[in-house]
Amino acid sequence: MQYPADRKYSREHEWITVDGDTARVGITDYAQDALGDVVYVQLPDVGLEVLANASCAEVESTKSVSEIYSPVSGTVTAVNDVLTNEPELLNRDPYGAGWVFALTLADPAELDSLMDAAAYERLVEEG
Repeated sequence: MQYPADRKYSREHEWITVDGDTARVGITDYAQDALGDVVYVQLPDVGLEVLANASCAEVESTKSVSEIYSPVSGTVTAVNDVLTNEPELLNRDPYGAGWVFALTLADPAELDSLMDAAAYERLVEEG
């Protein structure tokens, strides 16, 4: 499993990278592995205002349907439309081409409640 150090992580297994007041969100390598083969992704709408830890998207795999939660509050500014036709990108490249959505941060202080890579790895290992 990979846990890139340049991201923050949520307990719900999402990652976030931040550039100024814009952030990109996806699911972790652990999450995609637990899901199995992803066959469908329901993306949030651009312009949607999301709350930290609230469901805003959905992933369907051969095993189950799972919610994707926003790690922070903000307004969705972009979605990864490629996932509509290639949902398997979440399995192949969860930290790169498989990102899910981007948002403008409502409260950058919310980032402080997220885990760094080492803390997230401990969470996963402890189960």
